Amino acid sequence: MTLAPSLFTAARMAVIALGLLLSVSDAACAQEPTQYRTIRDISYRDGTGLDDYAQSQCRLDLYVPEGKNDFATVIWFHGGGLTSGKREIPKRLMNQGLAIAAVSYRLSPHVTVSDCIDDAAAATAWVTKHIADYGGSDKKIIVSGHSAGGYLTAMIGLDKHWLQPYGVDPDTFAGLAPFSTQAITHFTARKEQGIGDKQPVIDKFAPLFHVRKDAPPILLLTGDREMEMLGRYEENAYFWRMLTLVGHLDVTLYEFDGYDHGGMADPGFPLLVKFVKRVTK
Repeated sequence: MTLAPSLFTAARMAVIALGLLLSVSDAACAQEPTQYRTIRDISYRDGTGLDDYAQSQCRLDLYVPEGKNDFATVIWFHGGGLTSGKREIPKRLMNQGLAIAAVSYRLSPHVTVSDCIDDAAAATAWVTKHIADYGGSDKKIIVSGHSAGGYLTAMIGLDKHWLQPYGVDPDTFAGLAPFSTQAITHFTARKEQGIGDKQPVIDKFAPLFHVRKDAPPILLLTGDREMEMLGRYEENAYFWRMLTLVGHLDVTLYEFDGYDHGGMADPGFPLLVKFVKRVTK
């Protein structure tokens, strides 16, 4: 278990991450190149009772290595405050021997935050149940995302009731890796209740409310505490602390000194790749 590094150590994280990325790339070049294909616009809901908005939003793109079996899959949720954004396959995760499922979900104010989380659960369940059809392992699922995507990751990974209707237990996931997640109740959920974004709340819509020792391995990444959105670093530090206090044995927190909320994802991807390899080996 590791608490956030000191500011001196954190300042070195970008250099470490770059070195790690280069070493991973060099290793990949030394091996027979793997071919990848992308299957786009897959509906992860069966279409029953869906309106036009849900039909268009409840979709994912799947990027998979060809000719490989038993590979790991990163399910990636985009950011945007649960009100904006679109799915994308992160370039820094490509050509790493992994599958990537890039997910779209319905957005507020068209729907409630509950619907956003339910879409994340439905998409994750679809990938878990179908990745073997593409050669992947349903025992090597890592759920991840940036900002609002990190929030969705933490909610469905810690609060089991979201995935229960889809017949999936989040404890079967190899890991959770939320980037700059909201650990208290998401500000969009607070807005639905008429609460301002600077009024902290911890209720059932807060990942902190659901800390438990038997959750999968967790990697927490944030930007510089002085440059992050509101108190995002401090939320994650408290999230880390409470997870360790309840007895979780595999949770790590890193702070990227010099990186703001939007920029911290870039140096985070090499650490995500390293995390995936560790928890799926």
